Amino acid sequence: MKILHTADWHLGKKLDHFSRFEEQKKVMNEICAIADVQNADVVIVAGDLFDTFNPPVEAVDLLYKTLKKLTNNGKRPVIAIAGNHDSPDRIDAPNPLARACGILFVGNPDVTIPKVTIENGFEITQSENGFLEIQLPQYDFPIRIITTPYANEMRLKTYLGAENKEEQLNQLLQDSWAALADIYCDTKGVNILTTHLYMLKRGGEILEEPEGEKPLRIGNADIVYTDCIPYQIQYTALGHLHRFQNVGGHLSPVVYSSSPLSYSFSEAGQDKKVVLIEAQPNEVVKFTDIPLQSGRVLHRKRFESIDEAVTWLLENPYCLVELTLVSGTFFASQDLKRIHESHDGIIFIIPIVTKDGNAEQHTPKVNLEQNIQGLFKDYFVSKHKQEPNEELLDLFNEIIGSQAKNE
Repeated sequence: MKILHTADWHLGKKLDHFSRFEEQKKVMNEICAIADVQNADVVIVAGDLFDTFNPPVEAVDLLYKTLKKLTNNGKRPVIAIAGNHDSPDRIDAPNPLARACGILFVGNPDVTIPKVTIENGFEITQSENGFLEIQLPQYDFPIRIITTPYANEMRLKTYLGAENKEEQLNQLLQDSWAALADIYCDTKGVNILTTHLYMLKRGGEILEEPEGEKPLRIGNADIVYTDCIPYQIQYTALGHLHRFQNVGGHLSPVVYSSSPLSYSFSEAGQDKKVVLIEAQPNEVVKFTDIPLQSGRVLHRKRFESIDEAVTWLLENPYCLVELTLVSGTFFASQDLKRIHESHDGIIFIIPIVTKDGNAEQHTPKVNLEQNIQGLFKDYFVSKHKQEPNEELLDLFNEIIGSQAKNE
């Protein structure tokens, strides 16, 4: 059985002022083409379908058209869960109509998809909160999928029926997933977990969340560890982090498939992918990452000459650029005009003036290429002559996350 894993589409997202919608249309078509060429039997979209709770109309239209195309006229089930950028109620709203087309939405963690037979397609043979079993006509074994869309810690405890509200999130998820796996996930079917959470290997390195992403990790409270995954699970399809990676820490692969496009300059140079899983009951799965070719490449470039910058921009027209210009004098308006006329994908211009002067001898250098957390630390040190403590940094991250949500 072939399963295509993708995530973090962020339909409707802009890069600052620059619309990515045309690129998103192209990459959605590319993902549909890969599903057809690879003869995928099932597609999993692991959250962040949209970029905001109230996406623009064209983004909604693109989502439904893409998912409908992925279903191959109802023959191929498409399971799409909500991420932290999605409104769970919006994701759940079209369920009855979507289900008739072969699209299975899971917005809230307590969603139960009813047993149903799709005409000329597949059958949902078992279903419970956070679980479904699908029988495809071309196989004599089913696929079982445990689904946990994004919800904050308190909502997860509520949805999953935790009697003790002080119970740790990891223990709660481990118990919930294990209960479902023990009932349904025997060795006679393919067993998959899909979730949109910040997950890593216990004792492993802290993985950086994408720049501009609403943070799921506030301190270490919201980290979910891979040792919570039931032993019966053969593959865990993750969403949230935008770089392709196998997190590890479990007998089976635990994989972030990556976003289909680079959505911030911190992702410059990353290869964007989807993942094709080949699975059989009671066997180790094979998975292959398939690079995506659509979309503009993001570059962070630094030049000390306007002429060098213009030359490079003219030679690399189909990309998006964060441009740092270093000069001993302030830039004239005609210089900036030359820059802008040479390229339509300049998102930021960062001027750095290096002229000498007594005032500058006492001014600390600022690293403008670091993320907003680093800039905040530098600012705090300059004002208070000491670094901010962890509590203040956690509060700052929470404010940044709330601001992104409101935008």
